[in-house]
Amino acid sequence: MLSVERGGTSAAPGGPAGPEQKRPLRAKDSGGTAFDLLAILSALVLVGLGLANLYMVDSPEAMVRQAAIAVAGVVLLAVLWRFRAGLLLVLGWVSYGVAVLLLGAVLVVGVTANGATRWISFGSFTFQPSELAKLGLLLVLASVLGSGRPAWQRFVFGIGLAVLPIGLTVLQPDLSTTTLLMVLTVAMLVIGRIPARFLLPLFAAAAVAVPLVIGMLRPYQVERLGSFLVGSHEEPTGAGWAVQQARIALGSGSLFGRAGEPLTALMAQYLPERDTDLALASVVEQFGLVAGAAVVVAAIVLVWRLALASRVPRTPNGALVGGGLAILLGAEILVSLGGNLGLLPLAGVPFPLLSNGGTALLVHLAALGVVLGVRRDGARRRLWIVPRWRARRPRLVRATALAMSAVLVTFGFYGWNIQATQGEALFAAGQEQMTRCIRLPALRGEITDRHGAPLATSTAAAGTGVDKVVAVPAILRSRPDDIAKLAALTGQPVQAMTAALDDAPATTLSLPVAEVPAETGASVAAAGITGVLVIPEPQRSYPTGSLLGPVLGFAGIATPAEMQRQPDLPLGEIVGRAGLEQQYDSILRGINGQQCVYVTPAGVPVVMGPHREPIPGADLRLSLDLGLQRQLAAGLADALRGQSRSAIGAAVAVDPRDGQILAIASLPSYDNNVYGPPIDPAGLRAATSAPGHPMLEHVTQAAVPPGSTFKLVVASADVIHPPWPVDQMIPTGGSFTLGGHTFNNWRTMGPMDLRQSIAWSNDVYFYKLANALGPEPIIDAARALGVGARTGIDLPGESPGYLGTPQSVSESGGTWYGGSTVILGIGQGYLQVTPLQNALWTAGVATGQLVTPRLGLATGADGSAYTALPVPPPKPVPFADALGPVRDGMRAAVTGGTATRLAGLPVPVGAKTGTAQDGSLPDTSYDNWMSAAAPMPGPNIVMTALVQGPGTGANSASAVVAGGLSYYLAHEAEVRATDPVQTP
Repeated sequence: MLSVERGGTSAAPGGPAGPEQKRPLRAKDSGGTAFDLLAILSALVLVGLGLANLYMVDSPEAMVRQAAIAVAGVVLLAVLWRFRAGLLLVLGWVSYGVAVLLLGAVLVVGVTANGATRWISFGSFTFQPSELAKLGLLLVLASVLGSGRPAWQRFVFGIGLAVLPIGLTVLQPDLSTTTLLMVLTVAMLVIGRIPARFLLPLFAAAAVAVPLVIGMLRPYQVERLGSFLVGSHEEPTGAGWAVQQARIALGSGSLFGRAGEPLTALMAQYLPERDTDLALASVVEQFGLVAGAAVVVAAIVLVWRLALASRVPRTPNGALVGGGLAILLGAEILVSLGGNLGLLPLAGVPFPLLSNGGTALLVHLAALGVVLGVRRDGARRRLWIVPRWRARRPRLVRATALAMSAVLVTFGFYGWNIQATQGEALFAAGQEQMTRCIRLPALRGEITDRHGAPLATSTAAAGTGVDKVVAVPAILRSRPDDIAKLAALTGQPVQAMTAALDDAPATTLSLPVAEVPAETGASVAAAGITGVLVIPEPQRSYPTGSLLGPVLGFAGIATPAEMQRQPDLPLGEIVGRAGLEQQYDSILRGINGQQCVYVTPAGVPVVMGPHREPIPGADLRLSLDLGLQRQLAAGLADALRGQSRSAIGAAVAVDPRDGQILAIASLPSYDNNVYGPPIDPAGLRAATSAPGHPMLEHVTQAAVPPGSTFKLVVASADVIHPPWPVDQMIPTGGSFTLGGHTFNNWRTMGPMDLRQSIAWSNDVYFYKLANALGPEPIIDAARALGVGARTGIDLPGESPGYLGTPQSVSESGGTWYGGSTVILGIGQGYLQVTPLQNALWTAGVATGQLVTPRLGLATGADGSAYTALPVPPPKPVPFADALGPVRDGMRAAVTGGTATRLAGLPVPVGAKTGTAQDGSLPDTSYDNWMSAAAPMPGPNIVMTALVQGPGTGANSASAVVAGGLSYYLAHEAEVRATDPVQTP
């Protein structure tokens, strides 16, 4: 390279020579060192990565076409690099004029897409004039603003030249290019040293025009801006969704990308504009964070080389070309990168040189050639720098390039942070959005009694169910041989199956093609036909029929209310709807399996995905003994025979030591097999409309007056707060009068103490006792024994009963009279209890502790050892030590009182009978009660029965309890036996 020093004083254009002109600049010869290798390499990196991305996400043909345009652009770059600076003015005006003419032609003969008319078609070639307008406007503004005219003329001429292409671009409308043209114009005015007095009014006018510009936005542009501001990523066709897809692509690309992986091509289809606006996100997804970093570095280098090029030219307009292109290119890169990261709205600005688009690629390479040519021309020989030219060098170019570079680096680190902190989650989100799954229902667990006798089963477990054969039409329909094989296995005509598959919409995930016996289903599954599934259709069966209908409940399709309570339930899920099926649904239901299918963004299945086998639900072992259950149910049926059809019966046997329910009978009942599947509509209508409310579980859901069985509670209050000694003989007789009202005894009796009054159920004694105690001690004792509160049994819908108090009666608008306390003494008035509550206070009096009743004993699965369900520990009755006289009274009722029907049992028994008037029953009917504990003392069973019907005393209920206890005592070891369970 040659360098020639010149001395002396030489006149330069623009003024006489002066001392300050004597500083020489060392310039380079016209050799190759003026060629900016870094700028060219940076541009080629961007072009190369763009071509690689196009090959992966579009087609080889699209890549070849873009590569041909790139080659033409490089040739054009080389030609323009050799341009003389004197030709720059001509090139600028020609480019500007052609761009304006073509912009006008677009409005007449342009091609419309997405609501905008931006292109002109020349056969198979499409040209976008607004891209050429960027180059033309850049060159003419550089020419005008770099001239020696006064500032106001340069300003006016510059604005006038910009208005025409900007206005024509607005009419297309192409607001993204319009914005870039405006940015270019303002940048050129600033770096062209237009005084602030001209620029500030321009900026003010621009601020006023912003609302008008927003009003001109198209709906999709408003959506892009709105989704950026509010962060909505939910609409699958909206701009917010596009931003979310870009984040998924950026986050899931890993360090070196996922190009070549089986599902990457499908995943790439979810990224809209993956070859244009979101090309950078696509590059990272395909080739990784390293490729993304290369794009950012190449962009920074290119902007800086252009910015530095503005310092070399020997003419102001040449310098302005370099500075203006640096700012324009930097703005495009910033907007595109920010949109890819979700930090800026998606403005429809492709990434320069990287994104697909022939016109933009040609123009950008041409512009780069112009700047490099201007730089080369400025480096051809040593120049004397004229003060006037030195003073008019472009201002703020390097500062702007530095700021843009800093922002680009910040954006780059933000993109790295997305992948580092959210990469796995975003990749999972990308996988999830292209995955659709077919539910494989889990087999529901069995319910058995304590010995393993089946009470609720799923028939498919024994291979007796029906299997549903389903196909994924879009995957299967292209393989005629597999269709023929499937038709042969299921016994259907091939033509019919083919027609069914062809008629199904492309997005159909699963199409039922046959219902076959389980054996045939196994053969279809063994054939392993891709796109074909065999889904068992288990049927719930209840072998004991109506014996335990209300207790077991039933399973059925989840209702909207149930799905609202459990949002994770899939549509059509079978859940427990009543009884134990509902209570233990989470244990019995198991975990559904799934066969997933990968789909396109349009929802068309393309390939089978992961398969997960269903996990059957656990089995539930109950504490019930089926033999004792049948005994109590038969006893109730005998007691109700011949009674009113609306009469109900209920009986329960509970272990007072731990709360295990050994039997729980309710009549009338229903057969839960009517719920199917398939549902028996006639049977269901009959069950729901039958008298006696057979759908209710009467032991826990029927609350009625307890009658004289409540005397155990009143007697418990007496031993705590005795108005007289428990062994004091109190005159009774046939009635008791209080306040002018007479309360009759069920028969005339003589003086009695507490024990005798319990044994003979002496009403007058308890009238006097209740009156002497007052309501509060009785209510306190009742609450301590669980009256008026749910017992906590593991059955849904339990009634709490009702225990009125003077305060609660008053709050409800009633009046608590003295007579209210008197009749409370015999279990009438503001009092209703369930048979289970009655059994529990009997157990509490007999043992001195209250237990939580439980039906669930243990759970197990796949033949493994059963694990005991947790049981709340018993709670001691506060006054347990004082209950001896009450227990004596219970024992006396059996040995010589109202419960002598139990005297013949082989063990000592304590009991209490009761008969209560019930306003809901006919005048000739009563609530007849019997509650007994055996053996006394230290009972291990409490049995309580309620039978509605005529008679005095507990005649019908006594027979139920007598038969039940007799069976239990005769088969106690057999009833109690159960397989060992593990500690929970």
